[in-house]
Amino acid sequence: MKIIEVIADAGHHDTILSIAEQHNIEDVWSGEKNEDGRIATRLLVQPENRQKVLDSLQSILQNTENYRVIIIPLDTVLPKPAEPEPEPEHLSEEEKAANKTKEKEKNQAALMSTREEILTQVTKDAQLDNNFILLVILSAIVAAIGLLENNLAVVVGAMVIAPLLGPNIAFSLGVSLGEKKLVIESLQTIFVGVVIAILFSIGIGLVWPGTFDSVELMSRTDVAYSSTAIALASGAAASLSLVSGTSSVLVGVMVAVALMPPAVTIGLMLSVGQYNHSLGAALLLAVNIVCINLSSNLVFLFRGIKPRTWLETHQAKQSRLLYIGAWVVMLILLCLMIYFKNKT
Repeated sequence: MKIIEVIADAGHHDTILSIAEQHNIEDVWSGEKNEDGRIATRLLVQPENRQKVLDSLQSILQNTENYRVIIIPLDTVLPKPAEPEPEPEHLSEEEKAANKTKEKEKNQAALMSTREEILTQVTKDAQLDNNFILLVILSAIVAAIGLLENNLAVVVGAMVIAPLLGPNIAFSLGVSLGEKKLVIESLQTIFVGVVIAILFSIGIGLVWPGTFDSVELMSRTDVAYSSTAIALASGAAASLSLVSGTSSVLVGVMVAVALMPPAVTIGLMLSVGQYNHSLGAALLLAVNIVCINLSSNLVFLFRGIKPRTWLETHQAKQSRLLYIGAWVVMLILLCLMIYFKNKT
């Protein structure tokens, strides 16, 4: 459970209490009226009701300037909420099936983070700031050294830093919610991150005294159909981890669908004039980016991640279907490129 704290004008207090009653909130308590005429009300909300409560609150407060809605996480609540009562034995099979369906939907909703929580978390990863640029540079240096020295542990270290994964997931979420600003910021961050990684890798390649034929490096110059399946599954896992709040999955995703090693390989191969190998690394990078975005969009679609209002949902649906179609076409073209590359 979590606490949803609502700070709003006293005139909205009764409406907030009615929303709490409507959604069977576990507990409600309010403070005194502040000097500015606002009252702080806290709602102890069950996981499956968080999104509905937030949507209702935003509907009544969206035209109010002087309000705040704050989500406060909880570790433990005592006493524990009462267990649901067992089903009566006299229910028909149809009623039991309907109850099971409702319970399944309730459990699924309980595992999901709210739209606002996901958006807040993902927006941080889409920001093009000094921290992101520094992470890209450091990750590129680590990846380049690991690839050139054939050191898998160092390469995995660069994968775990994974500064390019966040903006790609943010782009998919922006498309799903119709957040144009997030879409543009994510694209800018992805583009700048890839360019910086390639440029730094070219610089490292120009001063590197050793050879460029290590197994780890050469493995990033080739791409197989299995790479698309891995990238699709990993992108879906990354999106599900955000929706369900299981962030522990992300480390495995970072390693499975690493974007930095192929980007670094592009720069290293360009620095020594190995343009064919550089093209192979670029193909691998493109496959990973396309698959991550395609599977993420599909996960957000099937898990019902959408804007709050009907009009915003309708507009976002059109753009989402357009982007999904574009990613599918790009994936087909990339698969054809893989086929002809492996054939020659």
